[in-house]
Amino acid sequence: MTNTLSPDWLKSPADANALVPGVWPRTAHRNERGELMLGEVSTTSLASTFGTPLYVLDENETRSRATQIRQALDDACAIAGTRGFVYYASKAFLSGAVVKWMIDAGVGVDVASLGELELALAAGAQPANIGLHGNNKSDAELNRAAEVGVGSIVIDSADEVARVAAVAKSHGIILSVRLRVNTGVHASTHEYLATSREDQKFGVALSDAPAIVADIRSHPSLRFLGLHSHIGSQIFSDAGFIEAATRMLAVHRELLAGGPVPELNVGGGFGIAYTEADEPADVPTLVASLVANFARQCVDRGIDVPAIAIEPGRSIIGTPGVTLYTVGTIKPVEVSTSNGANVTRTYVSVDGGMSDNLRTAMYRADYSVTLANRTSDADPMLVRVVGKHCESGDIVIRDAYLPSDLRAGDILAVAATGAYCHSLSNNYNGLTRPAVVAVRGVEMTEIVRRETLADLLARDMQLGRNTL
Repeated sequence: MTNTLSPDWLKSPADANALVPGVWPRTAHRNERGELMLGEVSTTSLASTFGTPLYVLDENETRSRATQIRQALDDACAIAGTRGFVYYASKAFLSGAVVKWMIDAGVGVDVASLGELELALAAGAQPANIGLHGNNKSDAELNRAAEVGVGSIVIDSADEVARVAAVAKSHGIILSVRLRVNTGVHASTHEYLATSREDQKFGVALSDAPAIVADIRSHPSLRFLGLHSHIGSQIFSDAGFIEAATRMLAVHRELLAGGPVPELNVGGGFGIAYTEADEPADVPTLVASLVANFARQCVDRGIDVPAIAIEPGRSIIGTPGVTLYTVGTIKPVEVSTSNGANVTRTYVSVDGGMSDNLRTAMYRADYSVTLANRTSDADPMLVRVVGKHCESGDIVIRDAYLPSDLRAGDILAVAATGAYCHSLSNNYNGLTRPAVVAVRGVEMTEIVRRETLADLLARDMQLGRNTL
């Protein structure tokens, strides 16, 4: 029976052991002992070998998603008579292994800091296939980008033009730049994820673009590539992308009078399924549809189809990621409802929390969870999976159903945590950040080691060398 505290979209499952289709990696299944398997590795083996909390990435699925999106863009652009460029949005999750997977898939890397740039370079990304973003780029970031010869820099404000031009001139090179514009298209997503509103820190007004592009073209050390837009994240419909491109193409056509505009970058933000209620579009299909629409608009405007760039992140790395936790305290709490009834919600505490998944606290994000170390025939109970931090808002999963015989020591698996969990991880309450392990078939490879208490203490200069 569905608990009355449950949100409307969440129903009590007929089988609490079932995995919601489309939310988990395609290789996720249960073995004969009821253990959740990722690839051909059991989650109990992962937890016992590497400890919990633990981030797990399905390598084959990550590679496959990157390749499928890149191939879909290539095919659609070939039909449209142009070229496509895919840049992986590294802010979703970045490590040396992931960069290598993207290189193998023919995908570039989008970075937004010196740290991300250096990691991408160290992992073997070619500078020409790297794009640098950021609303407040430092001199160090710009100089390093110029030194190595990154493929493009996204200009984010009018006053940045002269700075980037001066850096390029000082290095004796010509830097290729895009101009980020706010199209005014408001994506149907969380307010903090909608990044093309007028009243926010990114980009410039579309109406200001002609004057800023003229300034860019006045500098011999800069080469203008085209306009760039990013309307938000976790977007399921193509309507926002099409409307943004429509507005950009109108200005794009105007800019052609002053010189070449070889590219159009429509950003990323393609959504994934986190719960049974989510119905995202198939990203390769979405990409093909968008390119076809852009091409038709160019024909109608009497202009050549520019090269088209996209920047997927979550749609590549999100679904392949799963986080494992160990259950600790289980606490039934009686809650009074608006009609005076008393209903029980069970709080399930795990050994992580907002230090390894900040999205629930930041965005009220929803997730799916399953009992990973065994199956159960017990009736499902409504739970709230919470962390161990000293915050009432330290919630991993706000609403979910788990078997009522859940006990301390059980392993829980939370789906679709590949994006924006490790990247937002932190040391709140002195917790160390989890390891990241890649699974591929029967292989499990630690690609980011777990932080130790010695790591945590080493940066405190008042502690000397007497660390653990």
